[in-house]
Amino acid sequence: MAITIGVYGASGFGREVMPLIAATTGPDITLVFVDDSLTGSINDYSVISFETFKALPGTKYISIAIADASLRERLALKCSKGGILPYDVTAPNVMSGHSVSIAPGSILCGFVTLTSNVVIGRYFHANIYSYVAHDCIIGDFVTFAPSVKCNGNVVIEDYAYIGTGAILKQGQPDKPLHIGARAVVGMGAVVTKDVPAGATVVGNPARIMER
Repeated sequence: MAITIGVYGASGFGREVMPLIAATTGPDITLVFVDDSLTGSINDYSVISFETFKALPGTKYISIAIADASLRERLALKCSKGGILPYDVTAPNVMSGHSVSIAPGSILCGFVTLTSNVVIGRYFHANIYSYVAHDCIIGDFVTFAPSVKCNGNVVIEDYAYIGTGAILKQGQPDKPLHIGARAVVGMGAVVTKDVPAGATVVGNPARIMER
């Protein structure tokens, strides 16, 4: 039976993710970019519309390499309704320890480390050199930009975005550090206190950005 893996994100992150998929799949699997606004090919991979992708014969999988969590969720729902399965992308050098649970749709880029006793929700992105330490809980559609340092006993709720080089201080078993839903942690921020839902924090130590 034919198998096709599609990647959303041809204009950006998807072009970084495609080689990771190619490195772990064989020549009998077709790889394409899925995009309704582009045509032709990118890096020797065809770019096709969603409807064309959905109409292909055989089993179809999707990797959604788009940082915007709300858009990622909408595309995931669209694909699910179209009978397209989530595809988990894991770079060959990812390290994952004991009792690590990850829901479908994740993208784990090169040199990502998940240490132990970690629970991660749907469509998680961890860009290069990021890590998640022990006893962390991460919700759905959470994004880690490159080099995020998530230390132990941290809870991150759905749709949160953690910027490049951010450091999340280790919490306590009875009082984990808490990052609220849809919060944004800015590039290089050092988070030492809980971040409210929807807040944007920047700096060292991180503080809420005034609107």
